[in-house]
Amino acid sequence: MKLVFHPSARLSMRHLAFVAVACAAATAACTAPAAAASGSSPYYGRWTVTDADQVFSAKGRLYKSFDVAPCGKDFCGVSVAANGKCGVTLFRFLGKNSRGNNTLRGHGIWGNQKKNLRIDSLQSGDGPGGRELDLNLGDGYNFNERDGSMPKFYASYNRVGEARCMTR
Repeated sequence: MKLVFHPSARLSMRHLAFVAVACAAATAACTAPAAAASGSSPYYGRWTVTDADQVFSAKGRLYKSFDVAPCGKDFCGVSVAANGKCGVTLFRFLGKNSRGNNTLRGHGIWGNQKKNLRIDSLQSGDGPGGRELDLNLGDGYNFNERDGSMPKFYASYNRVGEARCMTR
């Protein structure tokens, strides 16, 4: 038995194939950065505090959960609300620092001010992916109790999934 296609049917099949390939490419382009980001840096992903009972001030609430993802040539931390809604950009680091550095130093927002920010990436058997972040925000960079530069905010975080909130 021989199948016979009308010329207009072939054209429709070609268009259908083109549309299918275009849709697949568009989907890959949208999801590839987030998927690639999670494996390319110990910082990328969604992070939430390890202590669910920790009490937060109005300023500190922005830091309860955040996503870290590429933003341009850098990488940024974007606040994530309890309902999953994306919030403000909390901090930004140079992209070259996203690999291999166990300590990041920069600036983060604290109300209407910028404070010094230090994030330490630690090996941990407790959280998914075996990593934990410690975030310190305040007036200095040496936030230990003997230095006199106590942080205004401190929290430890576990990675709980892929980053979904991004900025430019």
